[in-house]
Amino acid sequence: MFFSRAKTQPVTAADALTGRSEPLPGIPEVHAVNGNRIQPPFPEGLQTAVFGAGCFWGVEKVFWETPGVYSTAAGYAGGHTPNPTYEEVCSARTGHTEAVLVVFDPAVLSYDRLLKEFWEEHDPTQGMRQGNDIGTQYRSAVYTQGPEQEAAAKVSRDLFQERLTAAGYGDITTEIAPLGDFFYAEGYHQQYLYKVPGGYCPVNSTGVSCPVGLPGV
Repeated sequence: MFFSRAKTQPVTAADALTGRSEPLPGIPEVHAVNGNRIQPPFPEGLQTAVFGAGCFWGVEKVFWETPGVYSTAAGYAGGHTPNPTYEEVCSARTGHTEAVLVVFDPAVLSYDRLLKEFWEEHDPTQGMRQGNDIGTQYRSAVYTQGPEQEAAAKVSRDLFQERLTAAGYGDITTEIAPLGDFFYAEGYHQQYLYKVPGGYCPVNSTGVSCPVGLPGV
């Protein structure tokens, strides 16, 4: 990726691309790995979470391998442009970050535990980048659905910040905001690392353990 100051500056709604009224064509309904649905409706009792932690190929794989996760999908969130394409998101003119929708069973896997996976998967102190991937589309984000998720995300952020500070890292830059629209990415992005096992999958973890979800916390 080539560094460009414009790619690290959030676009305003007024300057964002106009997008389109219809979803992108060719988006599958089922997960390539486990055969479960990646689009609603989902079975009763399941919940959803949305995270951005850099390139969504690797992030999605982390979550589909997590016990208690029913399904995952790659997409775009946190922006202004409706139904954006990957190329439009890469232009930094939609406002979106690459995001992963996680459908999980709260009877097996808590939202706190998902937050632990999220924080440990990447470096949330890097701002508009993850490693060599530079731009607003790679920013760290938790898009919440209701006050309980928002409160949990903020508590876990503060707990993880203590661990990061002790390890010599800077301040967490993760965006924590209510989820607006989640737009599914093109079909070839869905479960990409299952389809292309040797595909691009950078590791940007800090190696710092997050206390969220551990017994006694």
